[in-house]
Amino acid sequence: MGQKNRLLTKSRFKVGAECPTKLFYLDNPEYGNKKVDDPFLRSLADGGFQVGELAKLYHPNGVEVTERDYDQSHKSTITHLSHDQATIFEAAIRYDDLFVRVDVLIKNGAKLEVIEVKAKSFDCTEESPFFTKKKTLRSEWQPYLLDIAFQAYVTRKAFPNSTVSSYLMLADKYATATVDGLNQRFLIRRSENRQTSILVRSGTIQADLGAPILCRVNVDEVVHYIHNEMYGSYAAWEAYVRSLADLIKNNARHPANLSADCKHCEFRIEPTKFAKETKIGFLECWQSAGVDASSYSKPMVFDIWNFRRTQSVLDSKRYFMDQVVEMDVNPQPGDNPGLSSSQRQWLQVEKVRRNDQSSYCDVKGLSTEMRSWKFPLHFIDFETTMTALPFSKGRRPYEQIAFQFSHHTVDAKGRIEHKTQYIFRERGAFPNFAFVRALKSALGNDDGTIFRYSNHENTVLCQIIDQLSAASASTPDADELISWIKTITNGSGGRGAWTGKRSMVDLCELVKRYYYDPNMNGSNSIKKVLPAILKDSNFLATKYCNPVYGTNEGIKSLNFQKWTWLKRDTSGQIADPYKLLPPIFSDEEMEIIEPIVNASEIADGGTAMMAFAMMQFTEMTDAEAKKIQDSLLKYCELDTFAMVMIFEHWKHLVDSQTKRPHAA
Repeated sequence: MGQKNRLLTKSRFKVGAECPTKLFYLDNPEYGNKKVDDPFLRSLADGGFQVGELAKLYHPNGVEVTERDYDQSHKSTITHLSHDQATIFEAAIRYDDLFVRVDVLIKNGAKLEVIEVKAKSFDCTEESPFFTKKKTLRSEWQPYLLDIAFQAYVTRKAFPNSTVSSYLMLADKYATATVDGLNQRFLIRRSENRQTSILVRSGTIQADLGAPILCRVNVDEVVHYIHNEMYGSYAAWEAYVRSLADLIKNNARHPANLSADCKHCEFRIEPTKFAKETKIGFLECWQSAGVDASSYSKPMVFDIWNFRRTQSVLDSKRYFMDQVVEMDVNPQPGDNPGLSSSQRQWLQVEKVRRNDQSSYCDVKGLSTEMRSWKFPLHFIDFETTMTALPFSKGRRPYEQIAFQFSHHTVDAKGRIEHKTQYIFRERGAFPNFAFVRALKSALGNDDGTIFRYSNHENTVLCQIIDQLSAASASTPDADELISWIKTITNGSGGRGAWTGKRSMVDLCELVKRYYYDPNMNGSNSIKKVLPAILKDSNFLATKYCNPVYGTNEGIKSLNFQKWTWLKRDTSGQIADPYKLLPPIFSDEEMEIIEPIVNASEIADGGTAMMAFAMMQFTEMTDAEAKKIQDSLLKYCELDTFAMVMIFEHWKHLVDSQTKRPHAA
């Protein structure tokens, strides 16, 4: 990095606020970084570019600073600010070695308004949305508020004779779109040199946008708190900013501060995915605490599933799972049958301490559960998204959109079939009611037990109840659909409480309580559980090493023909079934996507969500869209068939132990 670029920008400030040590690794390319930014993929995930363009249209007289060079963009900004009135997009402001680009900067005489646009939902009815009861910043808002506080600070330093006010522009949770196809006015485009831009539909004017769905929130009070109280005093805040700027300026490394947050460090890389000479920043941090490099691959304390005492163990200078003792976890029985959370945590630790790679299965507990299930069994999986810009008139920002499901059945004789599926491809339309009608048609012909994996499907259906209730006047079958949804879900809270007579069984909860395999690495994601079970089950290995899937004689499929699920790589290891599917994104793109989706609550469905966004918000041919659709259908089908294979494995174990014949 050249000396002229050694500026503390707002993106570097954000990284430094997370961990100042990262700044050294970030600015030295010899360190591997699994969080390589790709604005195109990031925009597919959060809609940030679209929200940014909409914000510009809300300021129709604005001018944009298009220069990317620090000096040129700064000069251009100063030229625009020479006028008494100005609205500037991407305004470049520099003070000493601090540099920010402001999303929207409004000048009105001696008053400046700094506006940061974020693709994040905001509840304007909350009394104190940014502070906890203890008067500290809420963790979910802190990165955004520190960002705007830094921008306000640089702006005030650069223009000391101006009054600076600070705002966040956010998606109003309760605003409703008053026009159809709002999000279809903003298409995401990536050029051949991988530059991302938004194509606003030709002729779009402010009147086409309808009532505003973004709100402007004044955060002067929060900025004052950050500048004057959060760090102790204004002088302490200035010293903090100065310390980060000096790290950048001197290309210096801040001493490592080891914590539970290190688990998700982007510099914690797998060496096999990078060039041999690539340096590992995460390892260097831990070496500074006396950890030997040869221990890099050992399971660490923060790899324990759902462990809340990670920091206290790290503070005692015990960093690896095999150093954890029973008192740290304090395993206690829970209220439900099977393992409690603490018992499961201790089981994971014990497996590591004993170097025990065998799986654990509570066959007796599973047998009891299975006796309550009614055939035919139904296994379902949803793919959903929540877009910042509403799909249609009457919809709100970040409303749940259910665009796909897959459905497998298993009958009393053990016959398996991929029974039904649904996918919605129409651009800019709202699919949820058609989705529920298709689901009701698929599941409504018997009273067999329905399985989901995690609480997602229950949550989505309850949200669709709210949508149907609001649209009952224009949806003749709304009451019928609501009544049916309540038969297969559990409800609570403002909607009332109910337990459906056919309420879905959460297979993920059964995994947590009755099954553990060290190959899951503490994760209960179905994409980790399936490969682990395939390695553990000779029964499944024997059955699925042949092309029995997608045949009339074997297992009927809607998307596969004569497919073999169990294949081995060149080293003889069982290949991850998900790796056998046609890729939606390239390997390079997946390296970027995984940290994006894993940082959210949509890890299992994140790739599908982004693929759906591509079909909705990018320019592509029908053939390209069809290819993505076909891949989505296969991915979703595997998700429900993975549930079937988990069931098959468990049933085989139960039948083997009880000496009962199991279904083939």
